[in-house]
Amino acid sequence: MIGQSTVKQALKVDIAVSAPMADALQTWSLMYENKAPWLSEYVKSLNLPASIAGEIARAVTIEMQVAFTGGPRADFLSAEFERVLDKLREKVEVGASKGGLMLKPYVNGANIDVDYVQADQFYPVAFDANGNITSCIFADQRTVGDKYYTRLEFHTMTEAGVEIRNLAYKSATRDTLGQPVPLTDVEAWADLLPEATITGVDRPLYAYFRYPLANNIDPNSPLGVSCYSRAVDLIQNADVQWSNLLWEFESGRRAVYVDELAFGKDASGVSKMPDRRLYRVLAQGGQISDEEMFHEWSPEFREASIISGLDAMLKKIEYSCGLAYGTLSDPQTVDKTATEIKSSKQRTAATITDTQKALQNALEQLIWVMDVWATIAGLAPMGTYQTAFDFDDSVVVDRDMQFKQDLQLVGSGIMSKVEWRMRNFKETEAVAKAKIAAVQAEQPQDMFADANA
Repeated sequence: MIGQSTVKQALKVDIAVSAPMADALQTWSLMYENKAPWLSEYVKSLNLPASIAGEIARAVTIEMQVAFTGGPRADFLSAEFERVLDKLREKVEVGASKGGLMLKPYVNGANIDVDYVQADQFYPVAFDANGNITSCIFADQRTVGDKYYTRLEFHTMTEAGVEIRNLAYKSATRDTLGQPVPLTDVEAWADLLPEATITGVDRPLYAYFRYPLANNIDPNSPLGVSCYSRAVDLIQNADVQWSNLLWEFESGRRAVYVDELAFGKDASGVSKMPDRRLYRVLAQGGQISDEEMFHEWSPEFREASIISGLDAMLKKIEYSCGLAYGTLSDPQTVDKTATEIKSSKQRTAATITDTQKALQNALEQLIWVMDVWATIAGLAPMGTYQTAFDFDDSVVVDRDMQFKQDLQLVGSGIMSKVEWRMRNFKETEAVAKAKIAAVQAEQPQDMFADANA
């Protein structure tokens, strides 16, 4: 990431990211990339940050569907958005790990593609009263030969619309801007305008997915925080404990210490060993007996207490990250009572539901921006569109239990058959009514109905 001070000096603007937020973002990014600052030759990683973010992203997007209606315009947007859905899970994982993700559509020939800008690759400049980012700088870096080319794209909301500026720089190092150069120096940027104003819009031409967790790093900042921001120290402790377990097995590996004369030496004076993992040389000196020539080393392992301690740490991490016990820890040691099971599942349910709401808000904004670009570039017929989001709720709802409970409600007359089908089979009202009518038509008729009338 190019330093904030460097960007500030280049564009003569203030970056709305405090020093504590910048430091925290760097820590979260290193943790996600399995490069946490505490890792060393002796402290190994459990890779918990990526596991936590990946589990949340999986649960949020596992069966997510977005339906478009409204005609040819909607059909075009649906086809373009399908490519977003194809890679959404991995992008949500990165966004959850770093506290947020920018989605920035742009016209690419006859299509609308999307740039996924990670939290350490954009610089918010201004926010509105609701905490929405209204002015932002995006960094795009390319390597050409042994030089680094960086493009800063500056979006600003004005009364006329959205003002966009593009500036390019060339440097010999990755983390500096270097000297200004024309956009045409990089083939991919050759067609970009240095300045442009998009009129007739009252919202930014990007969408921000903010992880739905209160910012306790900088409470005055509208930026999001990592899904594991409240468990950084706990994750460090877990890595240390995991390393202790690895060392317990390594240091306690069975060995036989032998006198250096037991197997003789080769021509260079090095002791000859039949198995260097099992045998270790011990220079005792002097005259020794046969019994003293071999000493077996087979210590007692303490892995049970270390594993128990690690499991307790994992439970603390699960709680801090809003996950149910057993997600990372041993599921055999949790959920002893019905109350504990319910409370644990509700914690995950709240985390996933809140994240789905935040993601839907970002995607609705993204689709709106794609619609704007489709109009500007004339990529689709004029028209309107409507969207319907459907997130799979099997993670937070017991399907079998819901099915049985709903059947009882139908039987007692509290729930209609139409509502039951809509809820359990994900059908529209029209489809549910048609299915019920078809079932009723197949029912055998009472031949004595008229006679008994």
